[in-house]
Amino acid sequence: MSVVASVRKFIVPIHPEGYLFIVAAIVLALFVHWLVPAIGWLFWILPLFVAYFFRDPPRVSPVREGLVLSPADGRVSQIGFFPPPAELGMGDAPRLRISIFLSVFDVHINRTPVGGRISKIVYTPGLFLNADLDKASQDNERNAIVVETAHGPIACVQIAGLIARRILCFVREGEELAPGARFGLIRFGSRTDIYLPESARALVAEGQRAIGGETVLCDLGSKEPQRSYRVG
Repeated sequence: MSVVASVRKFIVPIHPEGYLFIVAAIVLALFVHWLVPAIGWLFWILPLFVAYFFRDPPRVSPVREGLVLSPADGRVSQIGFFPPPAELGMGDAPRLRISIFLSVFDVHINRTPVGGRISKIVYTPGLFLNADLDKASQDNERNAIVVETAHGPIACVQIAGLIARRILCFVREGEELAPGARFGLIRFGSRTDIYLPESARALVAEGQRAIGGETVLCDLGSKEPQRSYRVG
């Protein structure tokens, strides 16, 4: 393997949505460097951070009937039973919800947790509260997709946070998506909720780190009970 090929293996691609922001950060750094050379060098950190934020690394998604993958990178902040947002039309019965909080240092590309047809996409304007708060699921700006599966509908909700100001969705209703396919992006700190069938049992724990498109959140085809965990 050549040196160039070896280096390319370690270069993480940048999502096209980030190009404009990177250019803007470079222009700002050039302007400040010209205006105040003594501190201008500090602003060159900004385009590097923006490029880092919009990174889009490839993922290896396990493919098997019943597996539900994490839709986002981040910390599993809450696991519990909650009624899904009313706009999804999934009823008011509590469902297993797994919430994943994304800091500004996490990859912000969202990936489909399961394969299937997108039956509904619903955008809901709202507030920009701290995405780690429980009420953010109902009060914050959000965008939801509902994927039809053999086990019933599974909803994935992108939730804006304190500094997130735009939720992007790359797919349309009626599309068929494979497990782990990219379906959206949230700019800067945010949260992603996934609503599962009532019979689902989580295979992750609160506080655990999840990797979008790779970490298995639950197995709908398994009879395994809810797992227990220890922090070591």
